[in-house]
Amino acid sequence: MNIEKNVNGAVTTLKIIGRLDTTTAPALEATIDGCIAGVQELILDCTALEYVSSAGLRVLLKSQKQMNAQGSMKVIGVNESIMEVFEITGFADILTIE
Repeated sequence: MNIEKNVNGAVTTLKIIGRLDTTTAPALEATIDGCIAGVQELILDCTALEYVSSAGLRVLLKSQKQMNAQGSMKVIGVNESIMEVFEITGFADILTIE
């Protein structure tokens, strides 16, 4: 997994490329923890995300809770297979997906 970060004022966009699983979820968590201070909007660009596991879902949930306290978070560019995972797990109701 690779993460491309783009900061534009109080908006931070993280593009997640590859697989978000048990091996890579800690890297995403560390990246988010290290960049959300003072951020009002966090955008997770999933256009290049191929797979998400339960470990990845945990990181997304934690990030959503953190951003609820200081602003907002949205997930963009979700493909059909990732959206299916979000719907089955109930994350489609928790996350803001565009």
